[in-house]
Amino acid sequence: MALATAPSALAVDPGRWRFIGFSRIPIEYFQGITHDPQRNIYFDDFYRGLYRTDFDLKEEARNPDAIPPDVSAREGYNHIGDISWDRREGGRVLLPLECYVPGQGNTCGTGSIGVADARTLGWRYYVKLDPASIPKAMWNEVSPNGRLLWTSAGDDLLAYRMSQIRPQNAAPAGPQLRPVRRLPGAVPPSGITGGVFHRGRLFVAGQDAGPFQVWSINLRTGGSRLEIERPWFGESEGLDVFRAHDGLLHWMVQPLDPAGRPPTFGAEGGALTNWMPGGGKPIRPSVSPQRRKRR
Repeated sequence: MALATAPSALAVDPGRWRFIGFSRIPIEYFQGITHDPQRNIYFDDFYRGLYRTDFDLKEEARNPDAIPPDVSAREGYNHIGDISWDRREGGRVLLPLECYVPGQGNTCGTGSIGVADARTLGWRYYVKLDPASIPKAMWNEVSPNGRLLWTSAGDDLLAYRMSQIRPQNAAPAGPQLRPVRRLPGAVPPSGITGGVFHRGRLFVAGQDAGPFQVWSINLRTGGSRLEIERPWFGESEGLDVFRAHDGLLHWMVQPLDPAGRPPTFGAEGGALTNWMPGGGKPIRPSVSPQRRKRR
């Protein structure tokens, strides 16, 4: 059930979505969110943990160390980004992997897609991405038809064939995967902390430009449209679409504000903000976007 709403927005919001309120989530559910048709929600934490709840956010399973020690030792991976669920292999969670050290950023120059069992949350294998195309994997999202896996590198969107994410291509012996599509310059000014598909468009969340923003992208043309803008304090994270908590679109906001300001939704834990289509008139601007360097 959604909790009390946050303070009114003062930024230029296009009015496409109505803010319903937020649901409190544990701070462990930090980085990303996805769900499956059986009404399970999956979260991952700031580094290596993987969790599953029902649609009421009641925890069903957890794996606080979803990246095996041998993979960490070999590749250096210690961080999972915004995750995605996929029906292949009986149900699996796809884990975008990178090496991240606060203050230093990505320290190994490579990224991979890990595969975890959706039922047990246990590790299965990983496939490595060709570093000539992408230096790290911070988020991933399966296309509606299940054929492509989308992510980003710098200002470009990239897509990989889902059929190549299979045990036969498992690292370290398997091939390094190359993207089959690239949309140059399609990443919005806010950057991307998480993504989800809705009505054929890729919705992405971020805050690199200053205010919290959600954009939707037409993957045929690379053109983008601002969907939501809010002058919140905190950190933008994962994004998902499912009907629960009085909302349809759900956006994770964490209390770790880059400038150390009091977080909009309090410091007691994370906030799963809940949205429905439709809203009021656009509001006068008060936030001056200032592009921040991406992690």
